Amino acid sequence: MKKKIYLLAAVGLMTISSCDLDINQDPNYPTGNDITPDLQFPSVISAIADATGDQMFNYGGFFAQYFDQMPEANQYNDLAELNIDESKDIFNRCYMNLYAGALMDIEDIKGKTTNTANLFACQVLRTHAFQLLVDNTSETPYTEALGGAANSSPKYDDGKTVYEGVLKELDEAEAALNGDKLTMTDPLLGKELAQWIGYANALRLRMYLRLIDGGESGYVAKATALVQADNFFSGDITWDVFSDQEGQFNPWYQSVFRLANNHCACYPIVSYMSNMDDPRLGYYIKPRTSDNTFVGQFPGSKQDSKVVGTSYKNKDVSAINYDITHDMPVYLFTQSELQFLIAEVYLRFSNNEAAAQEAYEEAVAADFASRGMANKTADFLAAAGAWKGDKLKLIYMQKWTALFMRDHMEAWSEIRRTDVPALSAATALQIKSDISLYTPGDLIRPAQNKKGNDGLAMSMPYSSSSRKYNVNTPSKARQITDRVFWDVK
Repeated sequence: MKKKIYLLAAVGLMTISSCDLDINQDPNYPTGNDITPDLQFPSVISAIADATGDQMFNYGGFFAQYFDQMPEANQYNDLAELNIDESKDIFNRCYMNLYAGALMDIEDIKGKTTNTANLFACQVLRTHAFQLLVDNTSETPYTEALGGAANSSPKYDDGKTVYEGVLKELDEAEAALNGDKLTMTDPLLGKELAQWIGYANALRLRMYLRLIDGGESGYVAKATALVQADNFFSGDITWDVFSDQEGQFNPWYQSVFRLANNHCACYPIVSYMSNMDDPRLGYYIKPRTSDNTFVGQFPGSKQDSKVVGTSYKNKDVSAINYDITHDMPVYLFTQSELQFLIAEVYLRFSNNEAAAQEAYEEAVAADFASRGMANKTADFLAAAGAWKGDKLKLIYMQKWTALFMRDHMEAWSEIRRTDVPALSAATALQIKSDISLYTPGDLIRPAQNKKGNDGLAMSMPYSSSSRKYNVNTPSKARQITDRVFWDVK
């Protein structure tokens, strides 16, 4: 109950402090210092959770090919068919929540406290917010951002500058810790500074790997040292403040999922989990009503009669199980993802396969446990999920599986970084005609692909609010086929 109260307080503060969502103007703080860090900090967490747990969760789910558009609905045809540009406004709410909500509130808190633990926790969230911004559009305002009226049009910095900048800030904030204890209200990690340090280290690891695969080999030593030190958070980092009551629903359920029966399961995730005999398949997916089997829809195919025929109905595909999404938490970082990243470092850079296997199995176990299925972990790891074959691909594929209905933004980012799942050479129509052309789990080019140039989504267009208010928004519109800086191929 206490966390539910914090959520309502956070929403109220966001309404007060961020009612003007133009990041290039000072937010309206009607009572200034009367809004204390103790009250303000939950609104920072809430703003980040709302960005990653609402719109990013939705479009990331389409891009990671977990979702597709239900045959008899139309709201997300554009996402399924990659018909996305600045005019669609898909990224805009995330952009406003992160800048005008989380990041402006952090700036305000920094001016009201000298407590080094409070400042460190703020920096962890600032780092996470900028990581999300870069992973969507690569370039984003950073060095000149958040200055209000003093700079109404901050320049856009390249993604590498932003990544390295906030990582440096994080190092400095941690070095400044002097024994202070967190004093702000902290419904995320309960004022446990060790957990905040573990969260910071997990963000570092995630970002180091993206820098490495973006060509910055100097981060290999940093990643291996971080894993060797093994100073990470325990459990999952979740914004678990929601309940099955009107006005207190999970943000994705509140703004997206409950409005209409729009989401069905996508073919790649159903095919892979079915092939692996994965008991988690039925956790967030319902069997189709026509014959009680699990069937995914080919990406972007509901309007392509060659792929689905002319009488395609909702009953022909598996729906997402909305019954358990009303009050699900927003996962800011799962223990499962963390352990998969650790397994990757051990396997790629430390030549320690035994440690990689241990972390891999811990990752799988953590995800099974989070879904209430811990008793089924051993059988899965002894059979289809066993440590064998192409082990790096196994890590990546199981991470993709574990991020389903947990953190779709990170699933999409990891697909772009690792190229796993791979993109099938066969089209949806070819696979329908000859299933032997398809490897279960491979991604499939959307059958109707409006702006993906026969490929997949690689980034998001710039925010329409930025285009409207910031004259330094890059003049060339960002296409969804443009890659972010760490996605080097």
